[in-house]
Amino acid sequence: MDIRYLKYEQIDKTKWDACISKADNGLIYAYSDYLDAMAKHWDALVLSAGSGGGDYEAVMPLTWNKKYRIHYLYQPPFTACLGVFGNALTAETVNAFLHAIPATFKYWDIYFNPGNCFKLTDFDLYERMNYVLHLDKTYDYLYHAYRDNIKRNIKKAEQFGLSIHKNIPVAAVLQLAKEQAGTFGAAADDNFVRFEKLFDLLYKKEQATTYAVYSKEKELMASAVFFFSHNRAYYIMVGNHPNGKTLGASHTLINAFIKDHAGQNMLLDFEGSDIPSLAFFYSSFGAVEEKYSAVKLNRLPALVKWLKN
Repeated sequence: MDIRYLKYEQIDKTKWDACISKADNGLIYAYSDYLDAMAKHWDALVLSAGSGGGDYEAVMPLTWNKKYRIHYLYQPPFTACLGVFGNALTAETVNAFLHAIPATFKYWDIYFNPGNCFKLTDFDLYERMNYVLHLDKTYDYLYHAYRDNIKRNIKKAEQFGLSIHKNIPVAAVLQLAKEQAGTFGAAADDNFVRFEKLFDLLYKKEQATTYAVYSKEKELMASAVFFFSHNRAYYIMVGNHPNGKTLGASHTLINAFIKDHAGQNMLLDFEGSDIPSLAFFYSSFGAVEEKYSAVKLNRLPALVKWLKN
């Protein structure tokens, strides 16, 4: 299997994006624009048709950074999973791609897409969990599957006079997300700047939107960014006011999105989670598990391993 390593400047982005677009397991995170926006650096592994000069048949982005002159693979922010993309992938193909990763990268901490969930002979992958909701049913059918706590919170929001708004400025979502992140460990400002530029790009392509829930006093209680690709809607950026939980704000926001898109050939991707409370919340809307895998590999020199520990 002739898998080539390409540095960033060698990648044909037209072929790359065509491969992602046509891939059985294609995801928005793997498009070149997305990687350009969110990854510090990225190179690629490519399996091409013919003698190597044809279309890209399967690809794997290598998102990397450097510290103390050591190159490592990492998962960029707001990028749930990457891995190998293509059609009719097998364990053998994924295994071959991992073997083709240059030895330059001494440390890996990366997440694979659900289409890479194989038991590999040479690499020890561990399981992670996502939650997805199929929206191809009527709204009444989907609503009936909600747990009672979701229905109660939606009714509570109506009683408190909360209102739904769409296409609010993304800066308002990001501001609330930053304030919320301050409670749980703030993300770097650079990540939010990158994300805002990405949103602007995708919004122009009609692949992004925002939803928000306001109180009667016009205060933002819950907000979210949704991206779209491959018949998926990605619930990707969330900002919740501390008082929103008691008012049913986030429940109402998700319900509004489901109501707007019910009956479509679309999957609502909640992007996780391995956190039990979030897993319960997402599953309360009728979402089901979607497994994906991840790998950590440490080839750092012994002294560096000791310092890292």
